[in-house]
Amino acid sequence: MKIKLIAVGKLKEKYLKQGIDEYTKRLSAFATVEHIEVADEKAPEQMSETEIKQVQEKEGERILQKIHKDDYVTALAIDGKQWSSERLAKEIDQLTTHGKSKLTFVIGGSVGLSESVMKRADQSLSFSAMTFPHQLMRLILLEQIYRAFKINRGEPYHK
Repeated sequence: MKIKLIAVGKLKEKYLKQGIDEYTKRLSAFATVEHIEVADEKAPEQMSETEIKQVQEKEGERILQKIHKDDYVTALAIDGKQWSSERLAKEIDQLTTHGKSKLTFVIGGSVGLSESVMKRADQSLSFSAMTFPHQLMRLILLEQIYRAFKINRGEPYHK
């Protein structure tokens, strides 16, 4: 299985890099994990709706260039489905059972994902109605994917 994590922006925080490295290492027993960072668009703090859409589209173009036609894409979005860890595990298990071995997860930048990325996504997933820093979401997502593999193997990590 291949898991690809596409994220907008460069990860700078050392503590997050360490956590991501740890879960990438743990996941290597189950899958190959690829991390792809696409450049974020420079944008002022206050933007109009038009400016937000322009930023989303530019970042979206960069994201879409990294997605292959046979990737099963899950976009992380506030208005996506909210699942338990067990439900995520079941979803991953079902996808692999049905021949989907290239799972791609997309994390947008500070203004979210473009319509074009959301249309390309096979599903959207929300971790909470709360807003999290997109850099931190990389770590949370990897931990949950690792937890899903442990659940699917019947191992006690997830308790």
